[in-house]
Amino acid sequence: MEIWKLAKKNAIDIHQMILKELPQFEMYETGSQIRRSSKSTIINIVEGCGRRRYKQDFIRFLNFSLASNIESINHLELLWETGSLKDQKIFSELMKSLNLLGKKLYSFLQSVEKGHRSAK
Repeated sequence: MEIWKLAKKNAIDIHQMILKELPQFEMYETGSQIRRSSKSTIINIVEGCGRRRYKQDFIRFLNFSLASNIESINHLELLWETGSLKDQKIFSELMKSLNLLGKKLYSFLQSVEKGHRSAK
């Protein structure tokens, strides 16, 4: 599943960014928050797929995943705007990947919702 692969890559890239690029104090502040939200994105995709037989649950977990991805974007922006993350290239690449995942998740969610409505 393409969104799962992208979410996993984002979680790994964010984890590595935290370890290599952030000041020590930030690892336990916003760094901890973005690490959890990026992992929550992928975990909710997995849990939703595990419940895909129950469309309402599937939709609910995809919504959680989308919300966690938006949270990750916000944390990344805060790290950049506060100067804790200084590498423009890393910021831009992560932002691009998170935004792409958000678009793909939203499209996938719409498709699942459409299929759910037409099945009623």
